Amino acid sequence: MAGTKGKQSVRDMILSLALIGLMAGIIYIFIPHDDSEPPLKRVDYQVELLTARRAASYPVAAPEGLPETWKATSVRYDGSEFDTWHLGFHAPDGQYVAIEQSTQKSAVFIDTASQGAEETKVTQRIGDQTWQRYTGGRYDALVLKSKGSTTVVTGTASFGQLAKMAEALKMS
Repeated sequence: MAGTKGKQSVRDMILSLALIGLMAGIIYIFIPHDDSEPPLKRVDYQVELLTARRAASYPVAAPEGLPETWKATSVRYDGSEFDTWHLGFHAPDGQYVAIEQSTQKSAVFIDTASQGAEETKVTQRIGDQTWQRYTGGRYDALVLKSKGSTTVVTGTASFGQLAKMAEALKMS
């Protein structure tokens, strides 16, 4: 009698494991699961832009006329030290583009804003202004040095996308 009881225990354990596996499979199939990244939220930057334009000691840059496919994702103005303006976008091709401006010393600000990109010998004419190209491991950038401030259009996007942003900028 003792021999049959051991065989039943092993058989019951295997049946229990099979039932648990079957139930786990059914749950996995019928319960929705999404492994994709959540969509980025669009931010409205108009209030911060107006505040920055009133407070900053330089003409603050923001794009005008960009298609809806350019999604503003981050904005901030910090007037406490160097009148720093930031406006970040998710470009239509999924890349990141940011507008950075500051009264901080150009070399320091460009290094920070472009995450260490290096100046190249290439310039790019956009509208009536000449922008300097910077290339880096993480970000590339277009840089415009003006009297009293530096404007950096930077990000993971191509120079073509960076130029589209720079072209759309209105400074006031």
